[in-house]
Amino acid sequence: MQLILRQGRVVDPSQKLNRVMDVGIDNGRVAALSPKIAEKGRREIDARGLVVFPGFIDMHVHLREPGREDAETIESGVNAAVRGGFTGVACMPNTQPVNDCEAVTAFILSRAREAAKANVYPIGAITKGSQGKTLAEIGEMRRAGIVAISDDGHPVGDGQVMRRAMEYSRLFDIPVIDHCEDRELAAGGVINEGYYSTVLGLRGINPAAEEVQVERDAVLARQTGARVHIAHISTRHSLAAVARAKKEGVALTCEATPHHLLLTDAAVAESSYDTNTKMNPPLRLREDADALVAGIVSGDIDVIATDHAPHSIRDKMLEFDHAPFGIVGVETAVSLICDRLVRPGILPLERLAELFSANPSGILNLNRGTLAKGAYADITVLDMERKLEVRPEDFASRSRNTPFAGWKLCGGPAFTIVKGKIVWSV
Repeated sequence: MQLILRQGRVVDPSQKLNRVMDVGIDNGRVAALSPKIAEKGRREIDARGLVVFPGFIDMHVHLREPGREDAETIESGVNAAVRGGFTGVACMPNTQPVNDCEAVTAFILSRAREAAKANVYPIGAITKGSQGKTLAEIGEMRRAGIVAISDDGHPVGDGQVMRRAMEYSRLFDIPVIDHCEDRELAAGGVINEGYYSTVLGLRGINPAAEEVQVERDAVLARQTGARVHIAHISTRHSLAAVARAKKEGVALTCEATPHHLLLTDAAVAESSYDTNTKMNPPLRLREDADALVAGIVSGDIDVIATDHAPHSIRDKMLEFDHAPFGIVGVETAVSLICDRLVRPGILPLERLAELFSANPSGILNLNRGTLAKGAYADITVLDMERKLEVRPEDFASRSRNTPFAGWKLCGGPAFTIVKGKIVWSV
């Protein structure tokens, strides 16, 4: 065999596995799963004490290329992803030009093949130029290789346009991923509306700006029968709306980010207006963060995604009001969740595998998220005892905009394997 992982703890919910096993890989696929593989491998890894998962997939990243290569390129983005334990990333279309046509989709996939690290799954725009008015060429992009449609960063305010997008998405069996934000209710805010926006003298974003759009999408998803995914959910009331829709049988899923799980709007004050605490949706209240953590555990939240949003130091050094929204996340997400949720016993390993692997794969129809024999050998191997410190200067990403700088964490990637090839190791 090409590669054998020896005696790691294999955690694969698709096969109800959580036990010490050997994993054999050949020709880029899983060739064997056994308590002991007698055959020798051309290369073998002693995985004792490590945890072996189906490859983790970040279904919400911004790779910036084409157009803003100063902040990130596809090559630097996938290098950062595999360093963070991700074997695949789904990239949002808000590039320059927007990924709203076959040519841009093909370009992204070509650059990803050249980088030859993590799998890259392009997401196409819902509307031309992500302007929210006219549907993009969804069929052409689907044939070129998109896995979903979204105007992320530019919410589709017109309900009729969103309805038509959902109807079209069913023709191509792809989900609609929505950045839920009513721009009028958001009112140009830069931080969650509440105590800290008042104390700090910053314009607030009312939580209703997100919540009304989540409710709208739930209604439209029920009416159209489309598969709809709510991006970066941030409030307890938004989550309650998703949970209600699911109970009614609506094909609605959602994701949460590590920063919305672990931080609150108090971080803006505590960091003295650090623009690395500025993101959209904004950091919310402690009650919201606690509700999201509960939703992660219960299953109401389907996915942990990073919303990896690189920005140059020059852009982030502006005043808080004028700095762009967003933080990088692919290099820190897995370790943050391991340290803050898995190690304390809040999140079991099986649930971690669902959130980072099986569910993203299922929502995007990627045919990943399993270590069954014959499956692609995309594998994330974690060392739950690995000690690390978040050091932005060491990032593989071209950008450094993280609010987690200096955090000391325990647990993180040891090996990242894509199609049987070790693309990163500690």
